[in-house]
Amino acid sequence: MKYKSIIILITAILKGGICFAQANQTATVEDFKPASTNQPGKLFPQVNSEGRVRTSILAPQALKVQIDIGAVKYDLIKDEKGVWTGESAPQDEGFHYYQLNIDGAQVPDPGSMFFYGASRWGSGIEVPSKDQDLFALKEVPHGKISQNLYFSKITNSQRRCFVYTPPDYDKNTSTRYPVLYLQHGMVRMNRMECSGESKPYS
Repeated sequence: MKYKSIIILITAILKGGICFAQANQTATVEDFKPASTNQPGKLFPQVNSEGRVRTSILAPQALKVQIDIGAVKYDLIKDEKGVWTGESAPQDEGFHYYQLNIDGAQVPDPGSMFFYGASRWGSGIEVPSKDQDLFALKEVPHGKISQNLYFSKITNSQRRCFVYTPPDYDKNTSTRYPVLYLQHGMVRMNRMECSGESKPYS
């Protein structure tokens, strides 16, 4: 009798724990919108306000389909028409590479534009940031980017650099501007100031 009582007690605790865990699970917010990185006219993939990524693909013969994003795979669910749909857990704000896994084969999402990274082309999606308005294109004065070819004594070859100059740079010869050099993705601040014609940097 003691053993039966212990088993009943343990079963009740486990069931209670499972119910408690299920009660704490939050429902997915259904405010999904097509991503800005989609192919023109494609409704999927989508992103919601939580940063979840939802994708959908027609694969009636497939046995298992997953979305692979952030090094985690999430199962998609198949409907009666053979369309698989599902979403990921919330992702960090910003750009993410991802792919679909169909019966073990890793394939790009046909709804996404392709982006080059990790030595290959693949699907990518932008999870909007809360301060995205800061980066939005607006009707404000813009500078220009020019490409300059020059001879480098260090490499003994022709090189090229891109120079950004602010609005009215050519007209405003008396204003002095700080210079920022970017090389191979590494940023180096230079206290040097220049005015007039920019000099190439080897």
